[in-house]
Amino acid sequence: MNSSVLVGIVTYNRADLLPKALDSALGQSVPNLKIAVIDDGSKDDTPKVALQFPQVDWTHRKASEGYMSARNELMARPGFDYFVSLDDDAWFLRDDEIAVALQHLNENPRVAAVAFDILAPDQSQRREVGAAQPVAMFIGCGHVLRLSAVREVGAYEPVPGSYGGEEKDLCLRLMDADYSIVRLPGVHVWHDKSPVARIIPHQHRSGVCNDLVMTLRRTPLSVLPVALLSKVFRHLWFSWRTGLMGSCFAGFGLFIRSFSAIWSSRRPVRIETIRAYVKLSRN
Repeated sequence: MNSSVLVGIVTYNRADLLPKALDSALGQSVPNLKIAVIDDGSKDDTPKVALQFPQVDWTHRKASEGYMSARNELMARPGFDYFVSLDDDAWFLRDDEIAVALQHLNENPRVAAVAFDILAPDQSQRREVGAAQPVAMFIGCGHVLRLSAVREVGAYEPVPGSYGGEEKDLCLRLMDADYSIVRLPGVHVWHDKSPVARIIPHQHRSGVCNDLVMTLRRTPLSVLPVALLSKVFRHLWFSWRTGLMGSCFAGFGLFIRSFSAIWSSRRPVRIETIRAYVKLSRN
């Protein structure tokens, strides 16, 4: 089966690393593979990188609109069966990672997402290729989505914060529609975790807010108060231990200011879905 595949990369001010991501995508042994990059308002030499890769489809935004909206834009492009999301500071290590993922997806129509086995500077030990493992969620820097499933449940929903929580929210909705998410051990993507555009206090503020937003949107009403209180306590505990209390309270404030709008967008999943997600996340 020759599936049509879009590899999408959203980039911002990482002209030094972006070519490595593009070379690794172009080297994949998959037919009908198209690569598209959305430059989310970069101020560096990213336009020069575009000139080096004319075979790639480029979209240049004048100002940053965020990676979530860019990924939604990429997934909305017609004519593709699968969307491979690759960060601009991440790359494949072989030439067959996408092919292996597509084989599993084509053989398992109720699998909606494949998470690659992520390596990084703080976790660099390669693993042997093994059987697919059910997991709670994928990591944004390297995964494949079945676009028919995404169209069924909806893409990434707007959130007040610019970073964090979108993968969990989408995975909950996919699981609630009786799809599964798997990880492929040993089918690696390297994530370099570039410090460019990573401002930890800002990311923490955003992550705290978006996690509470996801909880408000997806948790059944019968357990919502307990779920929100538990989240608040966990964020306070983590932030106290890591010296990020100011960012934590800023995230709480952003969530409170957005509460009314988020409440109107509530679409809870089943309590069974929450239980299944929690069980998988503990494995």
